Amino acid sequence: MEAPTISGLLRTLLARRGIESQAAIDAFLYPDYAAHTHSPFLLNGMQKAVDRVLRSIVDNKHIAVYADFDCDGIPGASILSDFFRKIGYENFEVYLPHRDREGYGFHKEAINTLASRGVSLIITVDVGTVAHEGIAHANEKEIDVIVTDHHEIMGKLPDAYAILNPKIPEYPFPDLCGAAVAFKLVQALLQEGRQREIPAFSAIPDGWEKWLLDLVAIATVADMVPLLGENRALAFWGLQVLRKSPRPGISALCARLRLKKSELSEDDIGFSIAPRINAASRMDEPDLAFRLLTTRDHQEADHLTAQLESLNASRKGIVAGIVKSARKSVRERFAASEKVVVLGNPEWKPALLGLAANSIMEERGGVVCLWGRDGNGTLKGSCRSDGTIPLPDLFSKARESFVECGGHNASGGFTVTHEQVHTLPEVLRAIAEALPETLRESTDNEEELRVTLREISLPLYSELSHLAPFGIGNKKPVLRISRVAVVTVRQFGKENNHIELMLRDGNNTTVRGFDFFRSRDDFSFVPHENEIVDVLATLERDTFRSPERFALRLIDILSA
Repeated sequence: MEAPTISGLLRTLLARRGIESQAAIDAFLYPDYAAHTHSPFLLNGMQKAVDRVLRSIVDNKHIAVYADFDCDGIPGASILSDFFRKIGYENFEVYLPHRDREGYGFHKEAINTLASRGVSLIITVDVGTVAHEGIAHANEKEIDVIVTDHHEIMGKLPDAYAILNPKIPEYPFPDLCGAAVAFKLVQALLQEGRQREIPAFSAIPDGWEKWLLDLVAIATVADMVPLLGENRALAFWGLQVLRKSPRPGISALCARLRLKKSELSEDDIGFSIAPRINAASRMDEPDLAFRLLTTRDHQEADHLTAQLESLNASRKGIVAGIVKSARKSVRERFAASEKVVVLGNPEWKPALLGLAANSIMEERGGVVCLWGRDGNGTLKGSCRSDGTIPLPDLFSKARESFVECGGHNASGGFTVTHEQVHTLPEVLRAIAEALPETLRESTDNEEELRVTLREISLPLYSELSHLAPFGIGNKKPVLRISRVAVVTVRQFGKENNHIELMLRDGNNTTVRGFDFFRSRDDFSFVPHENEIVDVLATLERDTFRSPERFALRLIDILSA
């Protein structure tokens, strides 16, 4: 089938993203699931992993899925749970470590618990690539471990039965999220199970696994992996599935959050769905989110959604208090030029510090690390980086200052002793000063398109939406609207911490501009009523007023 003709505007925007040949344009705008995703058997160790899982299934051995507690691990665990239920296999369980009491990682105590229940095979999700001690302990307990993960490889790999990680050569695409790797395992199991003519597998219709892509899309967007290459195809088709998802939990979430399921977007995942899933573990109840994604009962889904919404509201209030306190300390103790901020308070809940660190990092850039004390008295923290200093580089040179540490370029976590925490600010500052800075991905302020207020409408929104899903590696187009009048400026929200401008042009066209957690002083030019300004923004549906109206998500305001 011949691809539709595209407009000059769209072709220009694609060219600015380096997408110019017709083949590249077609692949970007119209991802082909079969052509633009890779065989699961290209993952190193996949055949060995499949053989081992199928042996446990045929012999009816107890299998445990051990997943991280975030919005990558929980959807990944749900994918494997759906698979086992689909083939009618009941001799499995899902273990989600408690974020506060156990923390991130593959823990010996949890392995002991699983061993006591007769588990002989553990499949990890979104964890395990650096779990040398945990996997060695499992081996001592005569439990085989299959790792499905996507985290950076730091030195020698642990002695697991098999390690499925797209960063191990020669997989063609290294940036899958953890849930996508779990999905690849399911794909491979279904292929092999059918080929071996195992009855439970033969009864499953070809292509059934595509119904799991809703969970892959949620995790891919939430874990902020680049939405390019294979991830773009998985997210693109995953969103199609999500909009038709039969999951009662998704329907209940949409109903409570007043989201139109048939029009769900990556923004709805990032700003509405993922925070609720993450709130479960941040507020000590990770199982709630897993049950929400896997329940088949609509009444239970409604009940779980209400619980998650309550937890999320509590989480917001606590994080706001931490950010307020941390912001004050940063101003008092750190110069604006310092590359690394390290702050802590024994009263801070470690599970919430990633959110707080991200807020501070977005305000000042660089690296922000915040620590607190968990329910066991252990000091744990989270770091966020703007990308100029990749966290694995920082952690690798500061390993002696941590009990544990790990993560991605932009986010990570650590455990530190009561003695080491006092010297941590100086250690990380010195290492950061010695590291070469990495160029950040082009900022959101990069202008792509000049438009007028009159053009802020459905046709432009529809045109730009061809480039979706947006995310890391595929930012929303930045619009520049020149010489518009500021009619009003106001702060809104319970704490008056969000900003809204009403903008008007010479034709009396009025459009709302807004952004969250900003004031008028946060822009390059401080806006006041009746001033003429230039605006940099992205185009959004104005859900505050009506899905049929459109607004500008403010990036910057400049002097006209």
